[in-house]
Amino acid sequence: MSDLLLVRHGETDWSATGRHTGLTDVPLTARGVDEALSLAPYFRDRHPALVLTSPLSRAVATAQLAGLSGSVPDPDLHEWDYGGYEGVTTAEIRRTHPDWSLWSDGVPPGDADHPGESAEQVGARADRVLARVAPVLAADGGEVVLVAHGHFLRVLTARYLGLPPTGGGLFLLRTGTVGVLSTEHGLPVVAGWNTRP
Repeated sequence: MSDLLLVRHGETDWSATGRHTGLTDVPLTARGVDEALSLAPYFRDRHPALVLTSPLSRAVATAQLAGLSGSVPDPDLHEWDYGGYEGVTTAEIRRTHPDWSLWSDGVPPGDADHPGESAEQVGARADRVLARVAPVLAADGGEVVLVAHGHFLRVLTARYLGLPPTGGGLFLLRTGTVGVLSTEHGLPVVAGWNTRP
């Protein structure tokens, strides 16, 4: 079975300041561009069988700058919809909810453009992505690369490992890094995490 490579997009103004950036289409910062470009050596000699990206520009740009040609946008790869917490930092939320955690408390509904998602809804999207890439990975025809967002990729990692979606809270994923999901003796494993060339 081939490896599944997870790429978190490069830095944005909102990720740099800790603002929850779900469906808002925020571009890469200059540092984010540099982070994406720094991934190019990692992918230079790799020939993935499939590259999927979130449709949001920060993920599409990261794939292009990293040299991942032929990427296909997949709407299931968008970031967690933070609803009423879109654009809000954890510190701001904790002023009124001191013990708040995305993983245990979720998000309140937002406006029509940001209705919000539960961890289970994000997990269902991750499961659909994993089901789509499973035949490619099983064919041993080459790696699959997913270029997306921190919280979504953490949920996807939890689901790959057979954990509930909230298990994604165990996997901090930095901007402009690569995670590698693989198998050992037929069991799913994390073979690399927060890797930079």
